[in-house]
Amino acid sequence: MSDNKLPKVIFIDAVGTLFGVRGSVGEVYSAIAHQFGVVVPAETLNEAFFQAFAASSAPIFPGNDPEEIPQCEFEWWRVVALRTFQQAGVLNQFADFTDFFDYLYHHFATAQPWFIYPDVVPALESWRRIGIQLGVLSNFDSRLHFVLKALKLEEYFTSVTISTQMGVAKPDPKIFTMALEKHFCEPKDAWHIGDSFKEDYQGAKAAGLRAILVERSEHMVRVGA
Repeated sequence: MSDNKLPKVIFIDAVGTLFGVRGSVGEVYSAIAHQFGVVVPAETLNEAFFQAFAASSAPIFPGNDPEEIPQCEFEWWRVVALRTFQQAGVLNQFADFTDFFDYLYHHFATAQPWFIYPDVVPALESWRRIGIQLGVLSNFDSRLHFVLKALKLEEYFTSVTISTQMGVAKPDPKIFTMALEKHFCEPKDAWHIGDSFKEDYQGAKAAGLRAILVERSEHMVRVGA
């Protein structure tokens, strides 16, 4: 890096940056569906899931009472899952899709379906040791608090900013501003690290932060001012 100035705060994306899904979403969906008597190939579900996810609007609920947000999140993901199995042509094979989805949804709030990327803990330890504040900035949902705790990552972060709770999602600059306010930090004194070019890299740059794009598939890190 040509710029040797250390940031006051480093914000880090969650899924795809700190941790990823073991195998694939399709593998997890397929394994749990099998427990409920529905047999469908993981590859079929993986393709159907990403189509359903891409076709959905952002999971943000501006104007909702904070106490209503968890139920809004649950319903948003229920529709994505329903469309996934509908696209795969097996939705009618479930005896009770609601029971299945309730199990699936809470499964993703545990450590079991996730793995931490090997470079994460050493980096977090190093940054914490030299006094850099750390925050999570994610378009995930409220389950993130449980996942961070289950993966023993919670202790590293002094703030967790989640789109569903903020009513705005990356790449909107507003969510970066909200995260910065928690640390009383100016954009120029913060970095944001993530795996999405649009949401993380372009979003952070537009908000005035230094953007760092992690390309997990190639084990590369690309840095932009």
